[in-house]
Amino acid sequence: MLFRSAGTTIRGVAGDAGVDPALVHHYFGSKDDLFVAALELPVDPRAVLAEQVVGPVEGAGERLLRALIGVWDDPALRPALLAMVRRLIEPGGDALFRGGFLPVVLVPLGAALGVDRPERRMQLVASQVIGVIVLRYVVRADAIVAMDVDTLVATYAPVLDGFLAGPLP
Repeated sequence: MLFRSAGTTIRGVAGDAGVDPALVHHYFGSKDDLFVAALELPVDPRAVLAEQVVGPVEGAGERLLRALIGVWDDPALRPALLAMVRRLIEPGGDALFRGGFLPVVLVPLGAALGVDRPERRMQLVASQVIGVIVLRYVVRADAIVAMDVDTLVATYAPVLDGFLAGPLP
């Protein structure tokens, strides 16, 4: 399984694939770009989140939830997103999240928002967002599925804002 880590290099990936590293750079750019391509998502989560979430930290929880729900509510995108979530819960999925998704997508988002300690804060945010996604789109828990977007955002955005800007224990 391909995941981003301190030990993963473009040269190593190219060697495993039996191609020249310049070819990998040409088609994928950076190691982070290669990681996102390997996820086989229908959208680049970095682009979606940067476009819709980055701004002042105030209200970032609402912007984040609205961006994610907007993507997940698109029936054309949902099958690939569900496949990604299932990969996260398979053996080795923890490494995919810790070694890839967190440092490539979430921590840079926290840094772009200007939060202090983005490594810690974005893990707290992820704990809630992943829970909402799993309950709404994978498990399909009645109470969470029944909430319209505005109610869902009103319920969870303050929690996310607290993780982003509030005091940490």
